[in-house]
Amino acid sequence: MGTERERSGHATGPDARFAGLRTFGVLGAIGGFAGWFYLDGAALGGVVLFAATLLFPIAAYVTAMRRPGSTADGTTEVAAMFVIALGFTAGLGHVGIASGAAVLVVVLLAEKSVLHRALHDADSLEVRAAVQFAVLALVVLPVLPEGAYGPYGAFQPRTLWIVVLLFSGMNFIGYLARRKIGETRGLVLTGLLGGLVSSTAVALNFSRRSRDNPTLAQPLALGVIAACTMLLPRIIVVCTVLRPAVAIAALPMLTLPFVVGALIIARALWQARHVPSSNVPSSNILPSTVDATTAASLQNPLALASSLQMAAAFQIVLFVIAFMQQRVGNTGVLMSATLLGLTDMDALTFSMARLGNDPQMTLVAAQAIGIGVLSNTALKIGVSIGFGASGYRWRVALGLLALAAASGIGLWFVWP
Repeated sequence: MGTERERSGHATGPDARFAGLRTFGVLGAIGGFAGWFYLDGAALGGVVLFAATLLFPIAAYVTAMRRPGSTADGTTEVAAMFVIALGFTAGLGHVGIASGAAVLVVVLLAEKSVLHRALHDADSLEVRAAVQFAVLALVVLPVLPEGAYGPYGAFQPRTLWIVVLLFSGMNFIGYLARRKIGETRGLVLTGLLGGLVSSTAVALNFSRRSRDNPTLAQPLALGVIAACTMLLPRIIVVCTVLRPAVAIAALPMLTLPFVVGALIIARALWQARHVPSSNVPSSNILPSTVDATTAASLQNPLALASSLQMAAAFQIVLFVIAFMQQRVGNTGVLMSATLLGLTDMDALTFSMARLGNDPQMTLVAAQAIGIGVLSNTALKIGVSIGFGASGYRWRVALGLLALAAASGIGLWFVWP
């Protein structure tokens, strides 16, 4: 922190503050000795030394504010007090906590301009959404019980709320991405962003749009393939957060279709690299249904209502999975995965991640996810054929069939 204060110019010049590299280092060392004294039987001496050292930056701030033309900025003095506290924490033996906190504060100090610019660019919706998410994560989540309740122990309030937080967080990230990047840069980008939330919704919206504007058949089809490709890393990320063992088991099944999808997208973008963007009017780049959805989401960055609905669907799925496993065994879980893949891959992913808490069920959970991906791909092929225009249908069908074939190969590879 002293180095940052020194390099940023706060320790030199006519408006210099009281501390730089050496002073910060000495203050941290004094705090460390105070913590050491406290543990070594001289608790009173340690507390007195700690308190007396804190008075030094306070006195320095009062002196600086009395100086004519001084800027009302107490960042350096507050940082110095924090350094003393970090030294005391390290002296008590909590070196890891002190080191981590020090790094975070240095980032806050060094990235002042970036943080101020981000705050200036943020609108009231973003700030309100961030505060709401903080309340959901830091106030509501800690008070929810961790236990399992109800039939088969399938009702877990904290797990359900984590589902709400995860989806609200993804919605917020998507909102920020759309606001900063914009969806008019291409249907591929729109499909990738849409795949973070619902690739099935992207397939339905783009299929309908292909009938309204058949000239966009190729980019619309590519957008659907991009959304379906994005679904695969999304599944891995969710499983990694909830149950890393399931993510590791599912990785061989999902890697090949992801590579195939990425190659299809890369090839199409490479072929279209010389096509001027002005050939397609900006008003026609995005489907009207996506615009309506985006307009609604821009008024609700967290999409909390849809996240709660997702949690409710997840809870129903948990009961169904538990019932099928109890009545039919592992075969019932795989049968359920086939049906759930036709309706909601997210609910299936969360359910299988929870099922994978039992080490004996980890592989079964991964296999169920692979089967669900296949059935979900089949559903999107059916949606595209049923609702899309002729030139759009075969492009989507060929691309998704390639993904399905790759998924089938991956599933066969890990099947015992």
